[in-house]
Amino acid sequence: MTNIEKYDAIEKSLNIETKIVSQEKIIESSPKIENDPQKDYEYSRGNLYNLISKGQEAIDGILELAQESGHPRAYEVAGQLIKSVGDVTDKLLDLQKKMRDLDAPTKNGPTTVNNALFVGSTSELSKLIKQGLLNNIEE
Repeated sequence: MTNIEKYDAIEKSLNIETKIVSQEKIIESSPKIENDPQKDYEYSRGNLYNLISKGQEAIDGILELAQESGHPRAYEVAGQLIKSVGDVTDKLLDLQKKMRDLDAPTKNGPTTVNNALFVGSTSELSKLIKQGLLNNIEE
């Protein structure tokens, strides 16, 4: 019994007629990811603020629980939570520093400046010029 014969039996029992339709492959293109640092900064900043506020709420709750129970493990968890919230606030500052570095214009000027300075009187300078020492001219 072939596949078509199986479908024929189903068609007869349900009193319907089916058609075989070829299916075209649909190629989905991946969405374009825009390279927008300002948008990424705002998104990251919002997430960090959200994490900090939720962490503050959790700290308040765990400290209250620790004080009521007096259990050392509760105080340990409170300490870890406080450290985690502190780390997130550090990440927020790092994010701002990185964004400031991206926005800062790059300096394209010279990195080293060599200034030649002559210390002496004008008469000494004129003698040196006449002798050719400053012009690197050998007589």
